[in-house]
Amino acid sequence: MSLALAAGLVAGVAQAGPPAPREVDVRRVAPRSFEVGEDRGGGGVAGGCDPVVVAHTASDFQPGEYVAQGGIIEGEIIATAYELPAEAFPIRVDLIETLFATSSAAVETTTIWAVHVWSGPPNSGPPMFSITSDGDILPHLQMPPGTSGVNLIFSVDPSDPDQIWVPDDGSHTVTVGLEIVQHNQPESNPCLSAPSPLFNAFPCTDTDGLQQSNGNWIYVQDCGIFGCPAGWKRFSDLLSVCRPSGDWVQRLTWTPSVCDNLGACCLGGTCSSLDETTCLDSGGLWQGAGTTCFDIDCSETAPCCFQSTGGCVQLDPGNCLLAGGVPGAIGENCGDVICFPEGACCLPDGSCVDGLSPEDCEALSGLFQGDGTECLGTDCPEPTGAACFADGFCLTLTAGEAEQAGANWRGPGTTCEDLDGDGIADACESPGIPGDFDGDSDVDGVDLGLFLLGWGTPGPTDLNGDDTTDGVDLGLFFASWTGG
Repeated sequence: MSLALAAGLVAGVAQAGPPAPREVDVRRVAPRSFEVGEDRGGGGVAGGCDPVVVAHTASDFQPGEYVAQGGIIEGEIIATAYELPAEAFPIRVDLIETLFATSSAAVETTTIWAVHVWSGPPNSGPPMFSITSDGDILPHLQMPPGTSGVNLIFSVDPSDPDQIWVPDDGSHTVTVGLEIVQHNQPESNPCLSAPSPLFNAFPCTDTDGLQQSNGNWIYVQDCGIFGCPAGWKRFSDLLSVCRPSGDWVQRLTWTPSVCDNLGACCLGGTCSSLDETTCLDSGGLWQGAGTTCFDIDCSETAPCCFQSTGGCVQLDPGNCLLAGGVPGAIGENCGDVICFPEGACCLPDGSCVDGLSPEDCEALSGLFQGDGTECLGTDCPEPTGAACFADGFCLTLTAGEAEQAGANWRGPGTTCEDLDGDGIADACESPGIPGDFDGDSDVDGVDLGLFLLGWGTPGPTDLNGDDTTDGVDLGLFFASWTGG
């Protein structure tokens, strides 16, 4: 994150006090500027798309005349909401600028501030980002004695992988806000007495009148009967006695996530929006046109499952293997995987086996039923096989279906494939004449000689399949005898 403070504006006269806004008119002074933090630079995660600047104020943020809203107390937030093209979302917030002023301040003022971003209007949209000045990385707002102005510029370093991405909540709206967390010298009871302009700085509105009453927002602290209506209010919701006289001098610079043929590019564990050629030439992994860094996880870690505990830790795949774990796919998270699943497995014959992994089930040509499933509660599908009709026609049916159709079912897992190309499914072809060992369609003396050679052994002469050729097989052989 970086912060730039640009000064130059101001002076004025206090107007009314609570419950009406306490406004301080600011006149032109010579500009003064300084910058704190990292340079903002250019490019960034959505670097292929041009940034867009939006504001409700007509101010150019240059020296001029402004109105300091002296009635803003601690805990109140000024905000501006912008409706953007739906196709631009998710958008990246690049820069938020808010003008502050002092008028004849007697001391140097220090204001603790916070930036907030919402997807949608601030009264209903989800908050997407918040950060408070800490006096170190994000300096507090310090302004010198006298009359001065500062453009408080909050930005994100484009090289920072943690960008501010805002999705569309359905309203096609993004809201940015600036909160006064702590004034330099607050009143003991701000509901009865507004902060003094002698000791405090305030956000500004412009001087050309309120132009966008629905786009300007304010979060009002609850002061009961002493203050204006509490909570989030559009300027259009406020009575004139409580409504600021102009638009907030605040503007937003944002970048769309998708433009032209850009897509998310994973490179070195970070994500950039690039065209395919640039991504691949840089050694990146392009995720496709129209993909966005908001939706893509480019981290180079993967779920690492440990057999001893069944637990999962997000690790670099190489470190996972060295630690004795089993890595998953890069980009996945432990919350998305189940380590070492086991469950019921339905086999091709319709039976079921418990406690198998998906890999073991697949090795048996089975169908894994899911982690934690059991055969007791599993209805495995009835097996199918080749059903052969009298004319040689073949269909894949269950045994029951084959019986109802009058077909000869050839068993589970058999198919209607015709690998020999003779026009008849292989499973439906005649197995031949038992005992015709030479394949001449006769069972004769030649076959008897071959049968006797196989006596006492398994093999083709074992006609009843009991692993030995014996007298039973001899009986079956002569039952097929054709002579010769």
